[in-house]
Amino acid sequence: MSFTAPQPPPTWEHTTKDIHDLTKDAIDKYKATMDRIGALDPKECNFTSTALAEADEVFDKVTEPLAFYQNVSASKELRDASNEAESTIRDFGVETSMRIDVFNAKVAAEKNVKESGQWDKLSPEEQRLVEKLVLDGTRAGLALPKEKRDELTNLKKELSQVCLEFHKNFNEENGTIAFTEEELKGVPKDVVSGYIRRTEGDVELYDVTFKTPDIFPIFKFAENPETRKKAQEGHEARLASNVPLLDKALNLRRQIATLLGYKTWADYITEVKMIKTGKGVEDFLNDLEEKLLPVGLKDRDTLLAMKKKEHEAKGLPFDGKFYIWDYRYYDRKYIEETLDLDDSLVKEYFPVSVVVPAILEIYQNLLGVRFEELKDASIWHPEVQAYAVWEKDAKDESGFLGYCYLDLFPRPGKYSHAAVWPIFSGYELPDGKRSYPLTAMVANLAKPTPDKPALMRHDDVVTFFHEMGHVFHGLLSRTKYARFHGTSVARDFVEAPSQMLENWCWEPKVLQKMSSHYQTKEPLSSELIEKLVKSRYVNVGLFYLRQLFFAKFDLKVHTDQTADDYTRLWCNLREKISLVSHDKELPGQGTFGHITGGYDAGYYGYTYSLVFAADMYSTVFKADPLDPTRGKLYRDKILRPGGSREELDTLTDFLGRPPNSEAFLEELFGTVPASKTAANL
Repeated sequence: MSFTAPQPPPTWEHTTKDIHDLTKDAIDKYKATMDRIGALDPKECNFTSTALAEADEVFDKVTEPLAFYQNVSASKELRDASNEAESTIRDFGVETSMRIDVFNAKVAAEKNVKESGQWDKLSPEEQRLVEKLVLDGTRAGLALPKEKRDELTNLKKELSQVCLEFHKNFNEENGTIAFTEEELKGVPKDVVSGYIRRTEGDVELYDVTFKTPDIFPIFKFAENPETRKKAQEGHEARLASNVPLLDKALNLRRQIATLLGYKTWADYITEVKMIKTGKGVEDFLNDLEEKLLPVGLKDRDTLLAMKKKEHEAKGLPFDGKFYIWDYRYYDRKYIEETLDLDDSLVKEYFPVSVVVPAILEIYQNLLGVRFEELKDASIWHPEVQAYAVWEKDAKDESGFLGYCYLDLFPRPGKYSHAAVWPIFSGYELPDGKRSYPLTAMVANLAKPTPDKPALMRHDDVVTFFHEMGHVFHGLLSRTKYARFHGTSVARDFVEAPSQMLENWCWEPKVLQKMSSHYQTKEPLSSELIEKLVKSRYVNVGLFYLRQLFFAKFDLKVHTDQTADDYTRLWCNLREKISLVSHDKELPGQGTFGHITGGYDAGYYGYTYSLVFAADMYSTVFKADPLDPTRGKLYRDKILRPGGSREELDTLTDFLGRPPNSEAFLEELFGTVPASKTAANL
């Protein structure tokens, strides 16, 4: 049965003028609120008079959709206007964060609330809000003298613009690389048929974009090592324009950290995370590297032996090195040969038209919700699917949970990876009613080709399942304030819920449920499923050493006190940690979007949160991953509180004990190796 949602879906019909005008209006209104709060007599400051959370919520609800267009709009004019709006919003955000009058009002409010006895009457979430608002000001540098505050404001604005430009270059990147049919030998025909074909002189060429569905099959399947090398080097150098921007960002961060009195940017960033210090990150990564290195060396020796054998058989030169463009190719071949598992065959069982509804159904049953497609909704592109989300047993409009939008296929100018935007947070309105969340998943799944429908590699299925985890964190969180809603948790915990949910993609009964061969409609056979599950930990040493390389590069550039040649550092550190050689130094750091996208001094969080993900899964879900009772426990204990309490308390509540790393280490190594730090999380 269908009910009318208590909050209508938004419209996505903004013009460039709308984006400009609405942004300006939102800033004017927010500024007026700040002026009022900043002008309060210290004696008048209390929990309600400093209504900052409410001002933030109203502002974000207007501006978040406007800033989102730059990632998804088909119109370059709209993307540019959106980017400009975000630039204005970021500058305004820096100015606002540096307002000493507003900070003084927050400090006075905290003092008055505590001295009047009101503090104990506040809920834990309200108390947390007060503490965080004051901490924001301290971390913003408002305890500094005016001259240094002004300097800090300018540095922060400059940093914000540099990061925005770095991100814009990502979205606008539209390079291609050309290959002959002979050079593409080994790449699946259905992939090649999707490339743009053209003739140059009397040579027929295929233009390949650097988008994942186009370029990754070359890394994995092209038999000619020179083809893979050319593809890899083109991919690595595609964002060379970001190199000076990263240099600038890192220099600005060093200056800001020094002004704020932190030894390094990493110490500044980790202060509000679960790990607390840059040294904590270093210890965690070093400990894991020590355990992974022997496993990774063994993996590399195995793949190198395969390379030697293949090169000898084909009469190709062999220099005894294992290059970065060899990794995905021989990893795939090893899986095919040892497990007789063909990635292209597995893909045939995962048509997008089957997998997406199947995953939605699994989540709906597990978490007790219902998706209702909105057929006539206003959307930003014809391919977008819009849903209203309800409690499964909703009796009336009170069972409404929010909206979810899926934008799944690549197109020019669109964000090129997979991510979820929490466009609206959920929160309580002043009249006690609710403002409902809206989450948007943006992905780049392969499109149909002339030969086959749109198919997903198993990796794509895992990614989709992971991102839907973020969607549900946004939909099922229930906090009073938007500040704590959904994924607004410590950055080194934010991935844990979604990483835990990836386990479903390796569960036999789940794999059967969401697979259906595009021709025969048969699900994956037990034999194929067994091989797929076994492949999960094949070459696991090399896989995690690659993750460690990203994390260690990120940490090093944010702890070093002086600038470096980051292209050289990128290539040398990768060779040392990931155990893959390179031929020439290329500016891969320009492609490292995380470093300017909120994961600065935070990439370690992907591996760190895996520890929590493994513990949650093995403790609660492993025995029966599709059990709605366990799903409800997860929904109530992990998703519902969002960031409204300490993440360690949330985990302990869910697990029935403090978390530990045993499940993670056992998953990786089959045993629990002795640990200096990781086991004591």
